[in-house]
Amino acid sequence: MNEKVKSAMRSIPDFPKPGILFRDISTILLDPEAFRETNDVFAARYDGRRIDAIAAIEARGFVFGAVLADRLRTGLVLLRKPGKLPATTVSRSYALEYGEATIEMHADAVSAGDRILLVDDLLATGGSAAAAVELIEGQGGRIVEIAFVVELAELGGRARLGDRPVFSILSD
Repeated sequence: MNEKVKSAMRSIPDFPKPGILFRDISTILLDPEAFRETNDVFAARYDGRRIDAIAAIEARGFVFGAVLADRLRTGLVLLRKPGKLPATTVSRSYALEYGEATIEMHADAVSAGDRILLVDDLLATGGSAAAAVELIEGQGGRIVEIAFVVELAELGGRARLGDRPVFSILSD
């Protein structure tokens, strides 16, 4: 476990509603050393692996996904909230701990056989990641791995991702 990254993250009780302990990665972004170390861990893990594109989940996944796409010199697929992408999209809805949401991607962002690394900041119940996997695989993409800064293991999100490889820098 990366202590610099862990010490830079904060937890906020009862956000966005009572009973939820929110893991705030914005403090990692405020700490240049922790942010660099987070990106270094991801880049070292995937350097030299055949990855056709990074797929990043809105919004905090964009931060890490964009840096990683740049470092690996590959494309970036944006998985966004409905109505934010201008071309033809495909979408999936999923349950959250505290509601329901939908994500979309451009229908032509992933082609059959593309090797995709999916990136997000946090794995909790796995709803958004599972929906993202369905979108990518529905377009014929192949998941290389699903990467997170933080995994909340007690919420069991990894189980929703089936047998796909999952990597997290921190497990809480």
